[in-house]
Amino acid sequence: MADGGQQRALTAAFPPPPPFWKHFTPENIQKLEEIKQEAAKKEDAKPKRKWSPAELRALDVPPELRFLVPPEIPNSGYYSVFGELQSLSTALPSLKDQGIEQLYPSPPATEAGDTSPSRPARPLNHAYYLLKISKSLLLNFLEFVGVLSIAPEQFESKLEDLRNLFINAHHLLNLYRPHQARESLIMMMEEQLDRTREEIRQMDQVKEKVESILERLRLEGLEADAATDSVKKETEKGTGPDEKTVEEARQIWNLLSADDD
Repeated sequence: MADGGQQRALTAAFPPPPPFWKHFTPENIQKLEEIKQEAAKKEDAKPKRKWSPAELRALDVPPELRFLVPPEIPNSGYYSVFGELQSLSTALPSLKDQGIEQLYPSPPATEAGDTSPSRPARPLNHAYYLLKISKSLLLNFLEFVGVLSIAPEQFESKLEDLRNLFINAHHLLNLYRPHQARESLIMMMEEQLDRTREEIRQMDQVKEKVESILERLRLEGLEADAATDSVKKETEKGTGPDEKTVEEARQIWNLLSADDD
């Protein structure tokens, strides 16, 4: 009885959290970190190094901390999510494998050993068949409403038709997932490339600005050196600009003083 209740809880639309969530407390997390640090000291390793699940399970961990150790990542088979088995394979299973009637043709496969480029496989026109399924959904929904108004007890067959149409449309859309993933990756890489180009452009602008400042400082330094050399040469000759100015000022002062007398 308990197993049945647990199974219903796992498959509910909004299942409760698993019972071991109570073990994820700050105290238990701190205890696990202390165990990791002690083990790292014994191994002369970094205290903050990353531990794999296998290494954590090999440690002497108390029972109340076992739930804090993550399990190994599965690499094949199936895994359970809320009571439902999910396949690790990324290949999309066909509707035939799931026991569902397929309402659109499968893309033609090339014959074994036929690698001639002159006979490529014709791609499936997804948009055309999605449009047909959408129109069939509208028509079958109108028929479903009519059945409910006339003979409600005969709704099951029409409801099954609607369900089959929705599954086919969903499966047809899922065939686009690899293409969508490639296009999303291309878009992300293009955005990253644009950001990198913009950063390089800004760096080039800063580089040009710094080079112009350095060139201006260099020219100012050359002008200052030239002026200093000129002053030194004139001073050595005894006709520096300072002495000449002083002499002219002295003569003007003498003239003014003579007029006062």
